[in-house]
Amino acid sequence: MAPRARRTAQARSKDVIVESAVRSVRERGYHGTTMREIADGAGINVASIYYHFPGGKQEILQTIMRETLHEHLGATRAAALGAGASAAEQLAAVMRVWVLFHLNRQAEALIGSAEMRSLEGPGRELVVALRDQQEQLFRDIVYHGVATGEFATSSPTTAARAIIAMGTAVSAWYRDDGPVGPDELADSYVELALATVRAAPRPSKRVPPLRSGSVSS
Repeated sequence: MAPRARRTAQARSKDVIVESAVRSVRERGYHGTTMREIADGAGINVASIYYHFPGGKQEILQTIMRETLHEHLGATRAAALGAGASAAEQLAAVMRVWVLFHLNRQAEALIGSAEMRSLEGPGRELVVALRDQQEQLFRDIVYHGVATGEFATSSPTTAARAIIAMGTAVSAWYRDDGPVGPDELADSYVELALATVRAAPRPSKRVPPLRSGSVSS
């Protein structure tokens, strides 16, 4: 097998292992999940898992959480950069992405919330650092809004943490077959986030009145 094809096959094998681990950890928890269950779910033997993840189950958990954090940190940063200079627009864009991420990656989000206590060593330190970067992004937007007069909250740090928590929590209760779709839910949470920071009312788009005689019969 050519080197490039070998690397591709190895990456696919790692993905299959991670996907199996996500299913098992979501269902049974980290400590309730065994390497045998992960191997069976991936259709491989346990020895093959150690080839890709020498650190075993702990390394797999760190990989799940690290990659998930990298992904949603990149998505929220891109949303903030694309939203313009207004703090309200930035917060709306970031909150929308934050909620949709937790709906689209529900299993990984639940693991991230529940299994932080299961992380060990330097891997835990890296995950905590990435989590802190995500919180700082929200805090920077909220403090910017307070500084410009867009937000009237007197507790910007607490407000930022509350916004993060409410977005994270949707992964625990949202159901695909429920009465509210992802986009509608994200819209609702944008309004909740803006209310949390006591944002100034956003200007409504008014339809100009028709002038007398402008409508022909």
